[in-house]
This record gives sequence, C-alpha cells and structure tokens, in this order.
Amino acid sequence: MLSVKGLYTEYPNERGQPVKAVQDVSFEVPEGKLFTLLGPSGCGKTTTLRSIAGLERPQCGEIRAGSRIVYSSEKGIFVAPNERQFGMVFQSYAIWPHMNVFQNAAFPLEVGHRRHGRKEIQDRVMRVLKAVALEHLADREATNLSGGQQQRLALARAIVMEPQLLLLDEPLSNLDAKLRERMRFELKRLQRELNLTTVYVTHDQSEALALSHEIAVMDEGRIVQVGTPRQIYDTPGNRFVADFVGTTNFLEGSVLAAEPGACRVATAVGSIAVRSLDGLARDARVLVSVRPEDVELFERLPDGVNGRNVCQGTVDSKAFLGEHIDFQVKVRDHLLLAKAHTSLRTPVGGCIYVVMDPEKCIAIPG
Repeated sequence: MLSVKGLYTEYPNERGQPVKAVQDVSFEVPEGKLFTLLGPSGCGKTTTLRSIAGLERPQCGEIRAGSRIVYSSEKGIFVAPNERQFGMVFQSYAIWPHMNVFQNAAFPLEVGHRRHGRKEIQDRVMRVLKAVALEHLADREATNLSGGQQQRLALARAIVMEPQLLLLDEPLSNLDAKLRERMRFELKRLQRELNLTTVYVTHDQSEALALSHEIAVMDEGRIVQVGTPRQIYDTPGNRFVADFVGTTNFLEGSVLAAEPGACRVATAVGSIAVRSLDGLARDARVLVSVRPEDVELFERLPDGVNGRNVCQGTVDSKAFLGEHIDFQVKVRDHLLLAKAHTSLRTPVGGCIYVVMDPEKCIAIPG
C-alpha cells in the first residue's frame, strides 16, 4: 500500500516569490489498485507524482510504500529515486532509439543493482512483452514501432523490474484519440492482470473515469475531493469538481424547504426537488448540478412523471453528434443542455417538455 501524508512543496517563481505547488496532500492507495490524480495544468498532480518517485524533495510530509518509509521530513529520510524500486512512465516514453524492443525492455535488469542471469533476463523480458502483446516484435528496432506500440514498450520496461509501485504521468497524451481510447482498455487489463499498485496522473476526465478504482481531484495544489469514479461524477462535492469532471448544468437558487438528504430549491427554471449531500437550512444559497444526460426531453408529457421535476421550454439550438443530439432548451430565461436520442426530432423553436429526476439533481452548498 502507498501512503502519502501532509505533503507540502513550494518553489520560487521567476520573480523569487514562493509558489505553493502542493499543499497538505494526503491519500492512500491499497495494494493492486489504480489511483488517479486528476486536475488541470498547474494543480500540483505531477509535482505530487515526482515527489513519490523521488525526483522532487518536498518541504514537509511523509511517503510510505508498504512498511518502508521513502520520505519523511520529520525523520530526515529521503531514499534516492533509483533505490525506491518504483516503475515510472512519462509523457515522453524515452525509448532508446539504438536498441531493439527486447533490449529496451531488458535495460533495467542489466543496469540494476542486482545481478540477473541471461536466462532470467530472457524469461522476464519475454513474459512482460507477452503481457503487452509485443512478444512477436522483440527483434524490431524501437524506432519502427507505432505510437501505441512505443507506449506499451515503455510500460513493459517499467514493469520488468516487478516494481512495488507503478507511476504513470500522462502516458496516453501523445496518442491520437482512437488509439488513446484503445490503450485505456489495454492499460486497464494490464494493471488488473498483473495486480499493479498504480498512481496515474492525467488532466483527461474520461481517462480517469475509465481507468481508476479511485480518483483524487486536485485544484491549486490541494485535493478537493476523493472518491470512486461514480461518486466523483454523480455526487460532486463542489462547483469545481462538478464543472471539471464532465459537463453539467448549473442552477443557482435558495432552499425553500429541507429534510435529510433532500430539499426543494427555487431556481431560474422554477421550484425543483433536489438531492442534498449536506444538511441545508431554509433560505441557504445553493448551486444545483444536473448532468445533460439526466435532462430528459419529451414532445408530449409522458405518464408516470409524478415526483419528478417537470418544466416546459423551447428548443433554442441543437447539434447532431451521431450517437446522440445535443439540445439547448430555453426554460424561462435559462438555457439547459440535454443529450437526447437521435429519434427526437423537435425543431428549433419547437415546444418541448423537460423532466429531471430529483435524485440526479445535486445541491452543492454555497
């Protein structure tokens, strides 16, 4: 298990002023799980990963891998990167161009502290090349590999040492969209089959949701929410998380009535019933988040909508995207974004009914 406690890192900018890159970052990664640090550029996720790898030395905190402390400001411990026995794959794969695929994968075994016999190197390298589906390309020059193959080779080189921890820094960002999507499944399969404890850094919400057992969303050097992909997406804890992870509609309002786990809120589209994660008092200001896929549209109001939020609007604009249509619906003076099946043919300017399940409308305090 990886344990990070109270990590704090700052460095001077070009003007000599201190920049707080990481502030009181703490989390744990159970053995065999993939944990993602998700956030925009400059939020501190890569600094956190580099600190775990030993490539940066924080000012405060503790990093423990299993029973071994690799960094502690209090105890004065700092284990050098090459002695931490962690595997790491960067955004740039750093494949050796003068070596073939086998030689690239074997390199960590040949230069490590521990001596490995020729047969052991052969067996271990071919085993990891098979795991990443490159065993048939063992003799190919590394420069003749595609982008996806180079990414898999970088992974093979990182795991051939059987690391206690695998650290991945935006490893798919250099791939085109279709290959990136395919490699997500490959990476997920590999991580689970080899039971690799993994910390993954990305700014791509889709990657984080698809790959992770758990996600930590970071903003301005701090972790603002930790949870499973479903928890992060369905129940964002604040406006930043709701806005950064996926697309959402925001409705500002005030609480009309409240009970445990639910409340009624006055908003720009009318009075709606919503789900509340915190205890909210009457007249409290809230922000209601509703995902576009949870905004249902109907040309005629269907039966069985009792207990759900219903309002009437007009289609302001729409965009055909193949598998679905994006609608912008004007309700009173507010625009709602909705995703609908391509069978819905309501024209721009046409009247349409909006139905929202209260369980999918999340009230965020303040």
